Order: sequence, then structure tokens, then C-alpha cells
Amino acid sequence: MSFAWLKRYMPRSLYGRAALILALPVFGLQLIVTLAFIQRHFEDVTTQMTQALAYELRYLVSNVSEASDLAAARQRAVEIGAPLDLDTMLPARDVPTRQIRRFYDLSGNVVLEVLDQEVPSLIATALPDDRTVRVWLETPYGPLRVETERERVSASNPHQLLVVMIVFGVLLTGIAYVYLRNQLRPITRMARAAEEFGKGRTVPYQPSGATEVRAAGRAFVEMRGRIERQTQTRTMMLSGVSHDLRTPLTRLRLGLSMLDEEEAEPLLADVDEMQHLLDTFLDFARADAEDEVEEVDPLDIVRAAVEDAGRSGRDVEMGPVTGEATRLRLRPLALRRSLDNLLGNALRYGTRARVSVRFGERFLRIAVEDDGPGIPPDRREEAMRPFVRLDPSRNQDRGSGVGLGLSIVSDVARAHGGGLLLGESEDLGGLRAELRIAR
Repeated sequence: MSFAWLKRYMPRSLYGRAALILALPVFGLQLIVTLAFIQRHFEDVTTQMTQALAYELRYLVSNVSEASDLAAARQRAVEIGAPLDLDTMLPARDVPTRQIRRFYDLSGNVVLEVLDQEVPSLIATALPDDRTVRVWLETPYGPLRVETERERVSASNPHQLLVVMIVFGVLLTGIAYVYLRNQLRPITRMARAAEEFGKGRTVPYQPSGATEVRAAGRAFVEMRGRIERQTQTRTMMLSGVSHDLRTPLTRLRLGLSMLDEEEAEPLLADVDEMQHLLDTFLDFARADAEDEVEEVDPLDIVRAAVEDAGRSGRDVEMGPVTGEATRLRLRPLALRRSLDNLLGNALRYGTRARVSVRFGERFLRIAVEDDGPGIPPDRREEAMRPFVRLDPSRNQDRGSGVGLGLSIVSDVARAHGGGLLLGESEDLGGLRAELRIAR
């Protein structure tokens, strides 16, 4: 049997689910115990006490009916009723035509049923409150009203037990939830630290809580430290590689400058391509480790990238900006590099590019569209992998490339807690690359 439909009604947060797990067994057990107690105690005890009252009422009616006249009947009613704590009136006035009971008086229903079965001369019964029981009995001298205390037929009303159990159940559940929240807080703190680290931000975190939670927290701290050390080591290594490779390239360039211009031109082009490839590899491998997180205005970065791309005389325009613009904590250099890569690809394969920005509740969306040939849907995921060139011959015709542009953009998006989504531009007809950044 599938219970998938229950997921729609389950709380989303960890605190909500913990409260549900805590409250359901407590109140479920209270409900079962309460119903069982009412069934076994209140109904049985009330039945026995009401049967005793019914015996007294039958005895009273029998003696009153044997009286010779109304005065004697009244006298007998008083003489018999006084020792039994029964207040009598003969003949009674304003006899009700139906049973009177409050809707929440659970034990009162048992009293009415027992009296109706055990007292043949019963006309009506009234249970107006928790203190009084009134019955009207049929006699030869008219209706006899008998009034006595409610405690003679039931110890107390069961709704009082329900109220007490609910009140103390809520109180104890609240106390338990406070202690449970203290146990859940370290988990939420670790989740927040992991989420921030996934966005490229390192926040202070100290493992705390239960033994298992502390172990998970220490494992996270160690993992975060290893990743940071690997990033720093890779950055230092690449800095040395960059220095070592740039020096011989510079010597090659100087040596080629002494040759004949016609002979040196193709060799200089090869050196320039090697320089470009080196810079591209470094950008991909560095992963913006040295780019600090800052609170910036994303629109300023987007507009600057559009203006710089438009200085080359190409058709680049700033599209619509929707949503409430706000400052965000980002890696500005990484974001700018991503936009430059997207605009470079758009202008390399198309003649027109447009950049639009949308500020959503959870994500900042920056879309770059072009009128180029686009990328087939079945190859868009492959296009974001490192060193993948979908059309090598076309890349060579349109400029050198190593298949790292979209991969760098995708890495930057993931470092900001988002992703890169490739699609088709509805307006321009080419590729639509949407850079999503978590807010």
C-alpha cells in the first residue's frame, strides 16, 4: 500500500517533523487511554450509581402510589425522600416533554439510558448542570418531581478529564519540544554551514550536540579543511606553472621578433595560441580560489560586461531587468569571467547578443541569448563538460578554443549554489544560456 499522498501533508522543516513525531504518539496514547478510561470507569461506575438511584425512585413511587389521598402522598414523599436526600414536589409543574442534557455531558447519556430502563414510571429527566439531577415520575396524584445531587449518579463529568489531559499534554509536549530543539539546533547549524560552503562562503562552525551529531560535524569540518587545502595547493602549484611557462614563451616571442616578419608571423600566431590556451587552463583550474566573496550589485557587473563587449563594434544589448534589484554576496571576478565567456561564445557563433536579468525569491537569473546556430538539446549537457568541443572544425574557423568556456561558467554557478541551464532563445532563435545564482 502506497502512502505517497501523505507527503503533501508532512511538514517541510526538521523542527516541524520532529514536533509531529513527538506529538502524535503522546496525544494518540492520551486519546486511547482516555477513551478506555471513560468506557471502563465512567460508564460502569455511572451505571451502578444510577441503578442505585433508580431503586430508590421505584421505592418512593411505590409508597406514594399507595397513599389514600394527595396530602398523605405528599407526607410519604417527604418522609421517604428526606433520609435519601431526595427533594420532592407533588404535584409537579412545568413537566418537560423531552430529556434535557448538555451535548458534551458524556456520562449524562448513560444516566438517561439507565433511568429510562430501570424506572417504569419515568416521565422525563433533566441534567441541566454538574450539580443537579431532576426526574419527573408518574403517580396517581399527578407528576412527582424528584431532585437530587449529580454526584449520586456520577463522580464527575468525563470532559474534565479530557481537558486536564489535553492541557498537561500540551504543556509537557512544549517542554519536550524545547529540549528536542536544542538537540536539533546543531544539525541545522551544520546544514547552514554546508550550504554556505557550497556557495563558496566559509562561515564559522563548531561541532556540538549529541555524540553522533558531533561526529558528523567533525567529519564535515575535516572535509571542508581538506577541500580548502587542496584548493590552496592547486592555486600555488598553478602559480608556479604559470610563471615557468610564461618565461619560455616570452623568450620564444623575443627570438621570433628577430626573424623575418613573413617567416615569424605563423610562429607568433602559434605562440599567441599557446598563451591563450595557458590562460584558459589556468582560469579553469584555479576555480576562482583567490576571488573573495563581496557584497556587490550584480547589475553593475552585468552592465560593465555588456559595455566592454559592445566596444568591439558587435551588436550587444542590455535586455529587461525584472524583480527587485538587491545587493548580493558574490565572487565578482568569477561572475565577470563567466559573463565574458558567455558573451564571447554568443558573439563567436552569432551576430547579435542580449543579456537579461531577473531577481527571483531564491535565485538571481542572468540569461545570455544569441542568434547563432545554438546547441542541440541532446548535446547541451555534454557541452558543459571540460575539454569538450562539439564542432572542432567550426571552432578553428571562428577562433581558437579548448572547450572550457561553458565548463568554467558551470563551475562558477555551482560555487554560488546555482547552475547553468542551456536552452533555445525564443526571440533570437539561437542559444539561451541562463546563469543561476542562489540568493
